[in-house]
This record gives sequence, structure tokens and C-alpha cells, in this order.
Amino acid sequence: MIGKEELKALYNNELKEKLSGLEGLRKNIKRNQIFAVLLFILTFILFVPVSAAFENNSFEALPFLVLAPLVILGIVLLVIAYIKKKKYRARFKNEVVSEIVKAIDPSWNYNANQCISNHEYNQSDIFRQSLDRYKGDDFISGTIDKTDFECSELHTEYKTVSTDDDGNKKETWHTVFKGLFFHADFNKEIKGKTYIEPDTAERLLGKFGQSLQKSQKGKLVKLENPEFEKIFAVFATDQTEARYILTPTIMEALVSIYKKYKRKMHLSFIGSRVYVAMSFKQDLFEPKIFKSGVKFDDVEFMYNLFLMNATIIQELNLNTRIWTKE
Repeated sequence: MIGKEELKALYNNELKEKLSGLEGLRKNIKRNQIFAVLLFILTFILFVPVSAAFENNSFEALPFLVLAPLVILGIVLLVIAYIKKKKYRARFKNEVVSEIVKAIDPSWNYNANQCISNHEYNQSDIFRQSLDRYKGDDFISGTIDKTDFECSELHTEYKTVSTDDDGNKKETWHTVFKGLFFHADFNKEIKGKTYIEPDTAERLLGKFGQSLQKSQKGKLVKLENPEFEKIFAVFATDQTEARYILTPTIMEALVSIYKKYKRKMHLSFIGSRVYVAMSFKQDLFEPKIFKSGVKFDDVEFMYNLFLMNATIIQELNLNTRIWTKE
């Protein structure tokens, strides 16, 4: 597992050249997309004067025929850009992202187009909203010392359908979760269910917020770590087991992980697994189109995200087999 200095060396010796080699393709995609948009704007601007020029013409479709070549050319440029973008993405994943994963741990398996299964997502019981769309990518599986894990980017959504005053139906998509989803072996068969959620109530309303904290996932668990309780709220079906799981060390570790990534986190301890959902608004491992991709900061960002797997396992001390599965 490489450190930051080795990562910088990898970037300078290998990844920078590969990213530079992709710049021509990126600029070509960007150029095609911009030209296509400009053609559509030009068509819109010209439509009124062209229509006026042919106002007395009996053939009403003539303005459309005059402007059609601009629209067709714009569509062709977008199709070409789409095809090239797929090629660019595939090369970026294969030549850059996979190399970062391999540098962290050569034994990890990486699949750019696979994601955590819907079954595992449901097993976590973190998000109970029924879904209408489930997608993800950048799947990693492997082991760190004795602990197996899986991780991928996920975006889950549900839709609502509304009707306007004219009777037209409109679909609206709502995000349930978008970010990194992770699960790993917890060494022990857990009988109950323990959930850790962002504590927005106490953060906004202080101690009064505690009285508002309710969940269908069990009773609120009061713990003896003030810093932890400012960040998280814990609900469990078994209060004793929840305290058994959330030792002072694990609470400190979760505070440390939160401070490191500064992202909203949901966790659950169910069966023999720990599940972690870390929210992000942006796509995490996709190549840029409108900005140069030749930046060490972008490589370091991906490295830190993939390293989350090791960070969680090490911080939660999952490799220390103090428990045995029953």
C-alpha cells in the first residue's frame, strides 16, 4: 500500500503521461459538444427571421428545411461526442483509475462498470425508501489483512408522478443516496441491528434536539462520548448489544473518519457485516471534459477515496479478532 510520496512518484512517472495522452480526445469531445450547442442556439436565433423571409411562401415547412442542416449537424456532433466520450471514459478507467487501485493494493479486484449488489444495499437496511432506479460503478472487492470488503459508487433514486392543471403528467426523480457504499466483515454474528445516522437534530438544536430524535429503526442509544453524539445519532433494536459494538475506541474511530472525509455518513451493523454509506454530490471517478485532467490533485482525490476502505477497516480495528462468529 503506497503512501502520498509514492503516489506522487507514480503520477510523475506514469499517470501524468497517460493523462496527457488522453487530452487530445478530451478536447475533441469538448469542442464537438460546444459546437453542437452553438448550432442549436444559432438555429433558435435564425428561426424567426427565416420564417419571416418565407412568410408569403405557400410551403409552410420551408423554414424548417432551410434550418434542418444546422440541426442535423448539431445532432451528428453530439452523437460523435457521445461515442468518443465512452471511449475516453473506458481508457481513463483502464489506464488511470485501475492503476491507482492497483498501487494501493495489487490484490484488490476492480471493475469500472460493476457496483454493490442491490441485495447488499437492502441488507444494510440503512435506506428503506423503495427504489425506481439503482445504478453504480467503480466496484472494488478484496481483503485487508483478515477482513473482506466490497465498495463502489452508488446512486439510488425514486420517482414521483404529478399532474399539472392541463392534465399533463410529470415525472420527478429524487435521490435516496449518492456516494460511496462499503461493507465489510465485522467478525461477529450480530443478533440485533444497530444504526448510526447523522445527528442533524442535536447539531442544530442542541440538547433539545435529543428529545426530537425518533426512528423506526429502534430506540435511541445514549452514549458516553459527547463529541460522537454531536455528530451521530445511534438507534438499535438491542441497547446492550449496541453498547457492546460501539466501544470507546470505535466511537473515537468514527469521529476520526468523519473529520477526515467531512461527509455525511450512515452506518449499520447487521448480521456479521458493517455497512457504511458516505454521501457525495458529485461523480467521483469520472474523467473531466471541460477541464484539464492532467492534475495531481485529481489523482490524489481518487486515491483518498479508495483508501477509505483501508481507513475504515483499520480505524474500526476490524482485523483484531477479539470476537469469533457464533
